[in-house]
Amino acid sequence: MNPVKISEKVYWVGGIDWKLRNFHGYSTQRGTTYNAYLILDDRITLIDTVKHHLMPEMLRNISKLIDPSRIEIIVSNHVEMDHSAGIPQILKRAPKAKVYASANGVIGLKKHYGDKLNAIAVKPGEDLQLGQYSLSFVPTPMVHWPDNMLTYLPEKKILFSNDAFGQHIASLERFDDEIDNSVLMYEAEKYYANIVLPYGAQVQKALKIAAGLDIEMIAPSHGIIFRKDLAGIISRYQKWSSGQNEEKAVVVYDTMWGSTEKMAHAIAQGFSDAGKSVSIFNTGIDHISDVMVEVLSAKYICIGSPTLNNNILPSVAAFLAYLKGLAPKGKIGIAFGSYGWGGQSPAIIHKELESAKFTLPVEPIKMNYIPSEDDLIILSDKISKLSAVEN
Repeated sequence: MNPVKISEKVYWVGGIDWKLRNFHGYSTQRGTTYNAYLILDDRITLIDTVKHHLMPEMLRNISKLIDPSRIEIIVSNHVEMDHSAGIPQILKRAPKAKVYASANGVIGLKKHYGDKLNAIAVKPGEDLQLGQYSLSFVPTPMVHWPDNMLTYLPEKKILFSNDAFGQHIASLERFDDEIDNSVLMYEAEKYYANIVLPYGAQVQKALKIAAGLDIEMIAPSHGIIFRKDLAGIISRYQKWSSGQNEEKAVVVYDTMWGSTEKMAHAIAQGFSDAGKSVSIFNTGIDHISDVMVEVLSAKYICIGSPTLNNNILPSVAAFLAYLKGLAPKGKIGIAFGSYGWGGQSPAIIHKELESAKFTLPVEPIKMNYIPSEDDLIILSDKISKLSAVEN
């Protein structure tokens, strides 16, 4: 990949990871990019770096434009090592360069790379003069680490948004008007659901700040750069971060001998009979990060497991742990499952949903051994009536 000009004197110089399939437990079937940006002004500036194994690619891209030793400024929007790991290597080639980060970013960088790192804390709204251009910094703590910040280039109206507005997509195309919009927005939604979701309140604050900036391009640290449909991605972030839930249900389960699966489909039928959209996922087959895309905007989350050794199936336990960590808000939960003699699984799921602050309108639903057709009809009818009341 060659460097890509995104504006006058501003270039993408990142790296593409075509092989990445797992990002901290998040399934990344389209790979990802680690985006870094080079500004060729009087003081040559690098905004973020890439994951360690892509540093040769980034250095080749920079070297096609300038000698890396000429870099004077490195902006670190986020300490996480998929963005900061290249800083020590850049400093070896440009030892006089200074690193700029948020106050928490400076602390984090020194903990990662040593106290001798030449890092300077920037203040909110502080301007850094590069020559013809300048940079302004907007701290966005907990979107999604305490050190996160945005960097704004007012002369070109570019917002370097770090993890906000990102997506995991490996692509030779760099801009949103060059790829399928449905793919782009799905991956942006998946990224939000699996990384940014717990920080909706902080995202809302960041969006208010960004609304005061004149932005014509959003350049995130992962994925595609937005230069056409800025309104589309910003409106989606407004929706996702506000916690708005749609009248739809997600039914998530695993099964041993098919009984819990029959219950899952009966529950889904009940929601469908009530006019709700329904998605069904089997945690033994479907990846939890794909499930979270539907969970993000669904009002009803139904989770089921048969009883195994007085507990729940491991795949369901893993999903519950993942779900609780992402802390979706305003959800209505239903726990269900089949059993032979113990029957503990629905109560265990119920308790987990309760601790996740879900609204739980019914007691755990359980059925002994193999549910009959009449049992399943009664279950569907119960769910249909329940969802009508909750609506």
